[in-house]
Amino acid sequence: MATSSGIPTRTVVGARSRFERAASQEFQLVVLNAPLQGKVFPLEGALRIGKASDNDVVIEHPTVSRNHLVVRRQGDQVLVQDLGSTNGTFIDGAQVREAYLRAGALLEVGDVQLRFQASHKELELSPATESRLVDLVGTSKPMRQIFSLIQRIAPTDSTLLIVGETGSGKGAASKTIHQLSARAQGPFITFDCASVPDSLIESELFGHERGAFTGATSQRVGHLQLADKGTLFIDEIDDLSLDLQPKLLRALEDREFRRVGSSGNPIKFDTRVIAASKKDLWAETQAGRFREDLYFRLSVFTVELPTLRDRGAEDLPLLVEAWAPGLWARLSEEHKQQAINHTWPGNVRELRNWVERLKHLTDAPELAMQALLDGASSPQAPQGEVLPVKYSGPFKDAKDDLIRAFEKEYLTRLLSQTRGNIAKAARDAGLDRKHLYSLLHKYQLVQAQDDEK
Repeated sequence: MATSSGIPTRTVVGARSRFERAASQEFQLVVLNAPLQGKVFPLEGALRIGKASDNDVVIEHPTVSRNHLVVRRQGDQVLVQDLGSTNGTFIDGAQVREAYLRAGALLEVGDVQLRFQASHKELELSPATESRLVDLVGTSKPMRQIFSLIQRIAPTDSTLLIVGETGSGKGAASKTIHQLSARAQGPFITFDCASVPDSLIESELFGHERGAFTGATSQRVGHLQLADKGTLFIDEIDDLSLDLQPKLLRALEDREFRRVGSSGNPIKFDTRVIAASKKDLWAETQAGRFREDLYFRLSVFTVELPTLRDRGAEDLPLLVEAWAPGLWARLSEEHKQQAINHTWPGNVRELRNWVERLKHLTDAPELAMQALLDGASSPQAPQGEVLPVKYSGPFKDAKDDLIRAFEKEYLTRLLSQTRGNIAKAARDAGLDRKHLYSLLHKYQLVQAQDDEK
């Protein structure tokens, strides 16, 4: 339930001892003025509101009709329908006959005001017995709780928010949910907000018509439409700019959108949306960097994935064996202990990349272990070396050689400092992610890509 400070109870399965629970959204109507001021009405199915005694919410007020309106929950949406009242039904000052409510909306029934609120209700979850669920592996309690939650929510069509540190497995979790849902035969489409310039995100999400802007030489189908009858995974949702957030919110609520540059009828879509964030989105709403109504629209269910540190030593051998059968058994006890003691700041992604290195160094595992230890003790790349410069020949050639040497050295150190996290590297360097990828390809520095978002 919402606390007195207005902060909703967190959803969540996550790090051990902090988040051994999960939650789903619940809705309430709170009466703001007389005659029922302060009264709270939970909304689980439908509430008929009016003056007549047979209504679910009876409001004896001269401006309220006998049967004024009905408020009906439809999955993760709430529909308001006026029943031909005398004085009308208003949402945020606009009269409506039928409309969907957003979190925080003011509902006026005659002169009586009600606030529509969303909060989170804690769910009781027992850890699953499995140690593997599609693409997810783990025997620790936090992971088995997540397995239990996913098994419960995957068959629904509700929107879902996955929160976790970079590399904790948000991409794998979203694919698992998709594969266990009724949409498994439909497309699974990923859209990474951090990899697309803000000016193109609307076009990428909704598509555009030919001539909509400079460079739009043909019609483009957006990700929402590409994922029709399937699942759209929106990664790095915390990077979505404030001016684009209401457009996404409107599309999710109305289940329709228009392509950029279109003046025709809106396009309907049937897509389940799973969003992922590396940041605490509720904290982002309080800081004014994320819209509260979009937060509640996305967080019908929220899963907070634990870090690899919080999962404990029991999950480490299981993950290694899942990617490289027999590899963990071949390590010496000393090397196993070094891996267990490592803090894994890059989480599952860092572990997977380490396993890839180790697979190619089976004859000299100490080299892979030393790289692991070096990364733990010195995350920063060495500083202060002078780049080699050729002081002969044409000036332009010497300058080009110096620039290439600088770019390669800069990118190498950047990847070292961010532990191969491309999104963070792009932000730290102030570069568009696509441009960063092109530079990494140029100098053959692209890291192995994986699904562990």
